[in-house]
Amino acid sequence: MTESTHRKGFIRRFFGGIGAAITWLRRVFTNLLFLLVLLFLGLVIFGKDEQLTIPQGAALRVAPTGFLVDEVTPPRSLPELLGGPPGRVETRVKDLVDAIDYAAKDKRISSVVLELDYMMGASLSKLEEVGAALQRFKAADKPVYAVGENYTQAQYFLASHADVIYLNPMGSVLLTGFGNYRNYFKSALDKLKVNFHVFRVGDYKDFVEPFTRDDMSPASRDNNQRWLNELWTEYTEQVTGLRNLPPEALDGFINELPQRLEAHSGSWAEAALDQQLVDELAGRRVAVDKLKETIGAGEDDIGYRGIDALKYLRNQKLTHVPKPTGNKIALVAATGAIVDGEAPAGQIGSATLGKLIRQAREKDVKALVLRIDSGGGSAFASEAIRQELLATREAGIPVVLSMGSVAASGGYWIAVGADRIWAAPSTITGSIGVFGAFPTFEESLESLGIYNDGVGTTELAGAMRLDRPLPDNAARILQQGVDNTYERFLRIVAEARETTTEEVHKIAQGQVWTGRAAQQLGLVDELGYLNDAIASAAQLAKLEQYEVVEIKRPLTPGEWLVSALSDNIDARVTAGLEANLPLGAWLASLQPALEPLAELRSFRDPRALYARCLACRAP
Repeated sequence: MTESTHRKGFIRRFFGGIGAAITWLRRVFTNLLFLLVLLFLGLVIFGKDEQLTIPQGAALRVAPTGFLVDEVTPPRSLPELLGGPPGRVETRVKDLVDAIDYAAKDKRISSVVLELDYMMGASLSKLEEVGAALQRFKAADKPVYAVGENYTQAQYFLASHADVIYLNPMGSVLLTGFGNYRNYFKSALDKLKVNFHVFRVGDYKDFVEPFTRDDMSPASRDNNQRWLNELWTEYTEQVTGLRNLPPEALDGFINELPQRLEAHSGSWAEAALDQQLVDELAGRRVAVDKLKETIGAGEDDIGYRGIDALKYLRNQKLTHVPKPTGNKIALVAATGAIVDGEAPAGQIGSATLGKLIRQAREKDVKALVLRIDSGGGSAFASEAIRQELLATREAGIPVVLSMGSVAASGGYWIAVGADRIWAAPSTITGSIGVFGAFPTFEESLESLGIYNDGVGTTELAGAMRLDRPLPDNAARILQQGVDNTYERFLRIVAEARETTTEEVHKIAQGQVWTGRAAQQLGLVDELGYLNDAIASAAQLAKLEQYEVVEIKRPLTPGEWLVSALSDNIDARVTAGLEANLPLGAWLASLQPALEPLAELRSFRDPRALYARCLACRAP
């Protein structure tokens, strides 16, 4: 062996040793990280079963984060969970209602404290549902307190149920009324040379207006103004009644806000106190000290003696397992746009929801409650879901439909498949109408020098291509499909509501109604909330004792892992980031403007026919 060969062998061995050491360290680090993840998951999964000690006289701390929803959308991925961009933080309404109802009967719980700073929004019907639970709690002769730095319109609705409302001296009560504004794209589409072909029935079916106009049509304006006025009346009557204020108090506060601020040197808080919208100006520390005097001091970071509502609910479910009665009522929740086939959380897939309804039938349940929160979507998918409800009824299982914030157009199409329909007074429903939409881009492509040509065996061959003009025959076919589907919609509603198609047509044509108006028109049977619908199902099934079984779409392993991790991340952090970061606030402001374009992604109906309501976004 030469000296040169010996040197090369040493160098190779040296760098080889470094490489082996790096590989060993990488494996050790990976294994340690894996063990830490397993340990964390073990704490997440098994730590939930820890029994909480509920002190005597404790307050139930109701502090929802994000948006109030019927069905929580799980984080889609670990990147979303661990770094952003932050997703839509949500709190389930049923969880809050159940916790408050448990606490109303629990002698250990003395009061409720509402901390609403991290609640980002909710429709009026969901606020009413939580508010009704707070009223039941107060009926048990237990007080409710509200503590807030500021109150948005949604937050203040819940706060108005409190016996005492504390507001930070530098805070505000921001009331604005309800509005329905959106962007219109006709001129933009014209500049892009996009031909948007629309086929519809009904003067009020305004889903397609953003693509065909630059402003709101007179019919749409009148219809939207009517139901917005009804909802605002619902809001103001409830708040002024709870606060013992004159009926015109809220409108006066809003319309005369500049003068009221001027009278109090620009202080929103003092203006709110002067109008008796709040009871006392106190920062959080002072308010907590006052709660300590009333409720007692706590040992954790809450300050006063209290327990978080969702932790309390988990504890109650663990310690109050109902005795099996054999009488089960299935509860299925469906939220989002209605699409054909399978769909993830946040949409209603006809196949996905159909499976859940069939599972309910196979579980030997005595009744089914379907909770719908949807502005509609595919007419074909809506009919497929309605058929599943009819099959359930034919199997001898009563079906009750509970409307959430919205159950309009395709959502109402599904609803008429039930034995009984319940709506909240502020539910948005109706919008009985159908439209077809078909954009073509031949002129856009021609402006880029791209042309389409070819041959076919019939006049309709290639007629439905997006890069070719829509032939007259194809347009006639689409319009006839819309007319036929609308007539079918009218017949379905008329048969279900025991009336005539002529009478349904008078209140159809895409017109939107509040739940209260819909009951007067015969479109729904009763006014109430989810618990009322469940009790109604029990009545139809002639059950005195029963248990409610929630039937949900099973999570994939990845969704389960992310969901388990998300339960241990403080949602207030995500909500705060989304609400307060300039980029997050800017992106959030863009969402309503781009919503009509985003809706196009759900256009998957096999015949391009839709029962969808654009105006049906509950304020």
